[in-house]
Amino acid sequence: MTHRRPVPLEKSYRLLNHGPTVLVSAAHGGQRNIMAAAWAMPLDFQPPKVAVVLDKSTWTRQLLEASGTFVLNVPVVAQADIVQTVGNTSGKELDKFAAYGLETFTGEQVDAPLLEGCAAWLECRLLPEPHNQGQYDLFVAEVVSAQADERVFRDGHWDFAGHDQLRTLHHVAGGHFLVIGDGIDGKMIG
Repeated sequence: MTHRRPVPLEKSYRLLNHGPTVLVSAAHGGQRNIMAAAWAMPLDFQPPKVAVVLDKSTWTRQLLEASGTFVLNVPVVAQADIVQTVGNTSGKELDKFAAYGLETFTGEQVDAPLLEGCAAWLECRLLPEPHNQGQYDLFVAEVVSAQADERVFRDGHWDFAGHDQLRTLHHVAGGHFLVIGDGIDGKMIG
């Protein structure tokens, strides 16, 4: 049974604004790859935009630049090992999806694979900024479709209570992660 539900584009920024580590997937010319990225963030509401930093040496970046599309997958605690693994291996000579038994599904707008088991997925269309991409490894994209696991994201809000294995990961350095904690209602502060 799938728990994936569409997220209205005007709420898609909420899938990233808590700062999770993401897995960036891209595909082009029959090849695909996935890599971990700690530096991704929402940029705008209407149309929704995101930014992600991708080093020049990565195979995912080359596929993304060739296709003009990619996916930001938001992994969960249960996927911590795979985040570490795909973040520390190259996909130039290895299909990480096949090698590590990663299950995927097809998105609505882009050809890049979406990784099963994540908490959220943002399908993105590259907004070319050659200077920023070349100088700073910074990629800007428009979110063209978004989905989330309804068990932890509903009515435009995250709520991880009762779903500890679906909590998102937050990379802090050297292979160390933190896990998103419990939420509090802002009305209760003060």
